[in-house]
Amino acid sequence: MPPILPEYFSNSVKLKHVKLCYQYLVNHILYLLWIPVMVGILIEVLRLGPDEFLSLWRSLHFDLVQILCPSFLIVFIATVYFMSKPRTIYLVDYACYKPPVTCRVPFSTFMEHSRLILKDNPKSVEFQMRILERSGLGEETCLPPSIHYIPPKPTMEAARGEAELVIFSAMDSLFKKTGIKPKDIDILIVNCSLFSPTPSLSAMIINKHKLRSNIKSFNLSGMGCSAGLISIDLARDLLQVHPNANAVVVSTEIITPNYYQGNERAMLLPNCLFRMGGSAILLSNRRSHRWSAKYRLVHVVRTHKGLDDKAYRCVFEEEDKEGKVGINLSKDLMTIAGEALKSNITAIGPLVLPASEQLLFLLTLVGRKIFNPQWKPYIPDFKQAFEHFCIHAGGRAVIDELQKNLQLSAEHVEASRMTLHRFGNTSSSSLWYELGYIEEKGRMRRGNRVWQIAFGSGFKCNSAVWKCNRTIKTPVDGPWADCIDRYPVHIPEVVKL
Repeated sequence: MPPILPEYFSNSVKLKHVKLCYQYLVNHILYLLWIPVMVGILIEVLRLGPDEFLSLWRSLHFDLVQILCPSFLIVFIATVYFMSKPRTIYLVDYACYKPPVTCRVPFSTFMEHSRLILKDNPKSVEFQMRILERSGLGEETCLPPSIHYIPPKPTMEAARGEAELVIFSAMDSLFKKTGIKPKDIDILIVNCSLFSPTPSLSAMIINKHKLRSNIKSFNLSGMGCSAGLISIDLARDLLQVHPNANAVVVSTEIITPNYYQGNERAMLLPNCLFRMGGSAILLSNRRSHRWSAKYRLVHVVRTHKGLDDKAYRCVFEEEDKEGKVGINLSKDLMTIAGEALKSNITAIGPLVLPASEQLLFLLTLVGRKIFNPQWKPYIPDFKQAFEHFCIHAGGRAVIDELQKNLQLSAEHVEASRMTLHRFGNTSSSSLWYELGYIEEKGRMRRGNRVWQIAFGSGFKCNSAVWKCNRTIKTPVDGPWADCIDRYPVHIPEVVKL
């Protein structure tokens, strides 16, 4: 006897088919309405005989003025449209920094250093061990050389050394991949939240690579892990007013001066999660990049919750009781991040969701307002709008929360989890390691849409939407080249140390 399908499975299959029919009907309603109209017009034209059609044509008398006026109007409207249309922003290519093996920090090394540095406070050591066991990080994440000393040596010289190592390596990789010369860069934007020396990091790059004297350079600091997308937004605005220009965005976080050596638990968390990393991205509005560029920027949506005191202070740099500076992560962080995400989704939803999802959301909203406020709110299916998701690898809890709220599958968050496992939380550059993972897996096809989501202090939730310009071949270089075959890996809930 053939196995009988369970009733709930059969019902779910029927419901799935009904949903697919509904989505197709609503998303293509205009085309479906136009078909009978065009068919009716075609039938009426075919009914006309040759003599009737010829007489109808002769009855239409046009003089020169009647022809020129509409033509002039069409040309005028087309000119206004193309002049007011925003310039298309292309992502030509990007490069991510891969730390050397000498900077690797396996769990055993990290815990040994913690025991030696915090030998007077074993509870803090135990706390860090519990966090590390549940962090989702792997054995190959890296910390800068100065942190490998016991005790660490967070000097200005060491911090500059880390910045030069990370940023110059990423820039050199970008020049090699794109073939662009330093003199071709018109705009330079650098974001690094916690290390802001004088001269600035952007000035350091200009000095190293001998960029032009009339370059427009910017240095963003204190904007947290979402600063990378803020830099993309700034570059987009600048490229709208500067035609035929190239912009380079450098995103990184310098760990050296920000490694906390105190005993406050809320400030010890970043030590367990943040690791070395950086990226350099080339954006352009040149038409010559129309076919060669990897992606086209579609939307950038920024949400700021700084008006709320709790949101403002949930990621806060301050001194502890002993005067040691660190980053205090509030217990309310995930709740505040959820509220920021909700606001960002509300803003980006109408821009990207298909009509079928927007209609369901609207009907549910109206039903809750009019009929029953207890109705469960409808969560739009963003899988209908995007093929790939790059969620900021801020920690396991962040990825879990977004996967749950957006109802994503394990494959959708695979890039984020594997990036956290291999490289740790690299702050604003983590999104580009995730995009590199998707490309290395050979999953990026022409027309695919990518949603990048990042959170940052303040509190901010920022989104960027990209559309793939061409099918991307598997890169032969990059941070994932020597380890992509090992991924994805199983990440247990707790790694016993």
